[in-house]
Formats: sequence, structure tokens, C-alpha cells
Amino acid sequence: MSSEPTNLARLSMSLPAELFRQLDMMVEERGLPSRSQLIAELIRHALAEHEARVRPDDMLAGTVTLVYRGNRGKARQQLSETQADYLKEVISSQHVFLEDDQSMEVLLVQGPANRLEELCDALRGIRGVNQLQLVTTTALLPPLHELEGQGEAPAKGATKGAAKKRESA
Repeated sequence: MSSEPTNLARLSMSLPAELFRQLDMMVEERGLPSRSQLIAELIRHALAEHEARVRPDDMLAGTVTLVYRGNRGKARQQLSETQADYLKEVISSQHVFLEDDQSMEVLLVQGPANRLEELCDALRGIRGVNQLQLVTTTALLPPLHELEGQGEAPAKGATKGAAKKRESA
């Protein structure tokens, strides 16, 4: 049984010969079954970037990938402080040490596009950050915690009984 979408539309396009050759090489090098799959992926990336630009208040999910010099712990400390300033947007982070006193950190983020851009700008401003890339998607993480019928997360350490008691007060 095929997992291909049944609702497809055809697109015909003309490309310069060299660009067409490079596209085919990319399809082959990545082991993709067709040009269509690669073009669809490229369009999805372009659409997510477009959404962030034209609708800065819309929610996006994504990753921020950073490569930075350890700087004897100063960079790590500033990165942690900045992430704490964006606690609502930074869902998790993964850190690995690289060679030559470098580190890579990947943040899982979700929030309004303009807020994610602010986070990236703040991270770029930290001395020692050499590379930073934000990759977004318009698909969102499902709500992780909700009070019954209220759509908000309970306070840290709150129990269902305490939450219900506050509701009746």
C-alpha cells in the first residue's frame, strides 16, 4: 500500500540546463526516488521562511543549530542565560563537544516567528558563536500539558487537586 498523497497536482517547469543537471545530481546524491520529492522539500523550506517573514506573529516550530568556541565557559554561560530569557520558546537543547574547544548545540524551539528571530539575534550576539542556523516548519508540537478545558499548563509543582481547588475559589 502506497503512502503517497492521493491529491496531487502536476507542475511543469523549465530550468537552465546547468541548474537542471545540478538538480539531478542532488537527487542522485541524496538517493531520492524523484525530482518531485526534492522540489517539494525545497518548496516546503521556502514556504516556512516566507511565513516567518510575512506573518511574524504566527507560531512556528523548528531547530536552532549553533557552533561556538568554548571560551573557558563564558560562551556556555551566556548561551544558558539567553535560553533562560526565552524559556517559553526553547523546549529542549542538546549539547556536544567538538574538537578544538568547539561545541555544537541544537535547540528545539517553538513560538511566534518574530520571537524566534529575536532569540537567534540574541544568540548570534554572544562572543564565540561561529555559526547559527534556524530551520522552521509551520507544523507545531501538540500542547504538552493542559488543564482540563482551560488550555493552559499547571504551575510548576501544582497537582490536579490544587488546580481544581484554585478553580473553585
